[in-house]
Amino acid sequence: MFRPKIPTMPTPTGIVTPPAVEPTAIVQHTPAPAPAPVAPTAQARPTVQLTPGTTLALVGGGTAVVLVVSAVLVSMLLAVAVTAASVAVCALVVRSLIASEYKRR
Repeated sequence: MFRPKIPTMPTPTGIVTPPAVEPTAIVQHTPAPAPAPVAPTAQARPTVQLTPGTTLALVGGGTAVVLVVSAVLVSMLLAVAVTAASVAVCALVVRSLIASEYKRR
């Protein structure tokens, strides 16, 4: 029941059958004639104009993004610091309990 079962390999016969290959026909397509070149037209692209109001909005938006990102980073740092302090307090309590257990004996 617990003996491994080793699969037996059939003995090679030396006869190899090649895989079936179907012939395919090669068809060449002639390219379609190119259309006559068209003169390039000037595309009207909108230009960006910075007015004092737009500049003030950009500066305000950038300041808001910096403040939000810094608040998130500071809160994450504070969470790590609080966690580290609580782990240190737990370690001191456990150490004190173990030391008092040895003193009783």
